[in-house]
Amino acid sequence: MTDWNPADTALLVIDVQEAVDDPSRGPRNNPQAEENIARLLAAFRAAGIRCIHVRDDSPDPDSLFHPNKPGNRIKAIVAPEPGEWLIPKQVHSAFIGTDLEERLRREGISRLIVTGLVANYCVETTARMAGNLGFDTYVVSDATAAWDQVGPDGRYHRAEDIHAVTMMSLQDFGTIVTTDEVLARLGQRVTTAR
Repeated sequence: MTDWNPADTALLVIDVQEAVDDPSRGPRNNPQAEENIARLLAAFRAAGIRCIHVRDDSPDPDSLFHPNKPGNRIKAIVAPEPGEWLIPKQVHSAFIGTDLEERLRREGISRLIVTGLVANYCVETTARMAGNLGFDTYVVSDATAAWDQVGPDGRYHRAEDIHAVTMMSLQDFGTIVTTDEVLARLGQRVTTAR
């Protein structure tokens, strides 16, 4: 990793909302993702680096993420603090239909550390677009997660496999890192995750 300037760096936390815990979603990988995001938030806050939260405000009234549903709430473990940006979105990319890019450019932020849920949906879509827009993009693999899914051909795919393929694909749009690597980069003492 190249040297990071805190003034042009931001942590992006995507869609860590109560809806992801709905039993209808099935098994997932990286059960520690939210804890890792919380560790990153604490470190970035302590270093005075911008923290940005993205919330899925689905316009579909049947969606668990719809603003009128309890699942829309951001999980308490990663809740925004006063002064942190909250970017509501209605599609997979945090850049579409929002002022995220404008805010980043205005603040001189050129490096994004991307975390959140779901790895192969909004995290992937946002990270790909960040890379295409020229941002120096890092995706924190163990601060993201995927869920088991059935493909269009009826085949069942495990969350671990979906997550691994997603990270493999994203390496062409940014750098794949771990929580501990980011914390070490910030000069934080790293303890092994449980």
